[in-house]
Amino acid sequence: MKDYRTLALESLKNKAVTERLEALASLQILLEHPAGIGDHSTSDLHDNLNESLMKLADADDKIETLERYFIPPKNHRENPTPF
Repeated sequence: MKDYRTLALESLKNKAVTERLEALASLQILLEHPAGIGDHSTSDLHDNLNESLMKLADADDKIETLERYFIPPKNHRENPTPF
């Protein structure tokens, strides 16, 4: 059975991966099927694109940070951990 630390870190990473996939799906829909978003103006479309891009970048940053500081590569423990 995994310890709490491992489960918590896996949970954080899985949440960030889900956020990334949601942002990618939103960007794909907005870029490939903008008519499907209804009565939005061009500025609404650009705002939605920018919001999805920010969510994608945020999710990628979370994943990168977790992997850099807390989740070492399998069979290799070089990453610095603050704890």
